[in-house]
Amino acid sequence: MSDPLLDVRDLVVRYGQVTAVAGVSFALAAGETLALNGPSGCGKSTTALAVLQLRRPDSGEVRFEGRELTTLPERDLRPLRPRMQPVFQDAYGSLSPRHRIRDAVAEPLKVQGRWDPATGPARVAELLDRVGLDPAYGARHPHELSGGQCQRAGIARALASEPRLLILDEPVSALDPSVRAGVLNLLVDLQDDLGLGYLFICHDRAVVRHFADRVAEMRDGRVIAA
Repeated sequence: MSDPLLDVRDLVVRYGQVTAVAGVSFALAAGETLALNGPSGCGKSTTALAVLQLRRPDSGEVRFEGRELTTLPERDLRPLRPRMQPVFQDAYGSLSPRHRIRDAVAEPLKVQGRWDPATGPARVAELLDRVGLDPAYGARHPHELSGGQCQRAGIARALASEPRLLILDEPVSALDPSVRAGVLNLLVDLQDDLGLGYLFICHDRAVVRHFADRVAEMRDGRVIAA
């Protein structure tokens, strides 16, 4: 059996005297969706932040593509970050209101030094089309898009980094049911085509049951069933 894409072991995250994540362990293969399911405040989103190393854990291990991340200095983490991309619940808040959608999608390419003025605009149009948005929407600002369209733009922005892993933190919970289904179907298609691993944070059991390959139930900072 090949090594997991993501392997989390005995993860602990504290905020002062409060232990938000208390010894969480799980593994995720490439092309697989693992859901962290549980009520608000159970530690799901804090676990996601620790996986992304946006909140350094107090103890435990986070191995991504075989590399242990928690001990790496930021300069060594930087080249790995494009391969692990978040998609958040608040699609509007994830995109700058001052930037057009095409600029938001192009930003990772520019930050990572992969922007080519000759081919970059076509790449942005390709990414928008890939998530089901007319490339003409690239000229709009986030407030000119619906919630579902804005979430699709956020997914396009994540895909610009050519990730292996997406951390999906309640990505459809703010959307209407019909729009939600369309975004989930898009994520399934992307996973099939690109072999992405998904860590799916969600409190809705019905969504989890239909979308995830495996479910880890969380309560009070712990995985109580997997």
